[in-house]
Amino acid sequence: MTRPIITAVLAITFAALFAGCSSSPTGPEQAGAPVETRGGPGVATVNAGGVEGRGLPDALTNPKSILSKRSVYFDYDKYEVKAEYKDLVTAHAKFLADNRQFKMLIQGNTDERGSREYNLALGQKRADAMKKMLVLLGAREDQVESVSLGEEKPKNEGKNEEAYAENRRGDMLYSGEF
Repeated sequence: MTRPIITAVLAITFAALFAGCSSSPTGPEQAGAPVETRGGPGVATVNAGGVEGRGLPDALTNPKSILSKRSVYFDYDKYEVKAEYKDLVTAHAKFLADNRQFKMLIQGNTDERGSREYNLALGQKRADAMKKMLVLLGAREDQVESVSLGEEKPKNEGKNEEAYAENRRGDMLYSGEF
């Protein structure tokens, strides 16, 4: 083959390949995958029947219930669950033990001080400490997952000790909230 013919064949081949690789969906079967949106604590709504919109029972959403409290706060650079939160963690452990169909995600958080790597590790230690306590008090291991968000999800954007104290926490979320 001569050089112009080879060039023409290659040009036609590449044009056909690029035409076949269109990134625009042409029908419902080619539409992109659905995107899941996840709400955090405080996004849920309670309906008139007392059951949260995602199927959570009233005990988990009623502000008068201890189970509606979902955050455990930690001292600076620490990951031990303080005595003042033991009743809260115990109540959640009992709920999980009595309601095996529920799962919980614990998100460990830190303030912004420290390196990103350090804060991810500290957030994981906080979440793991809460998970260990829940399991020791009756929740099943497979009901509770612990993850670290480090400093990535602050509750308070301030740059003072009060804000930092709000960000040093572990948040407990139930199925449907994550």
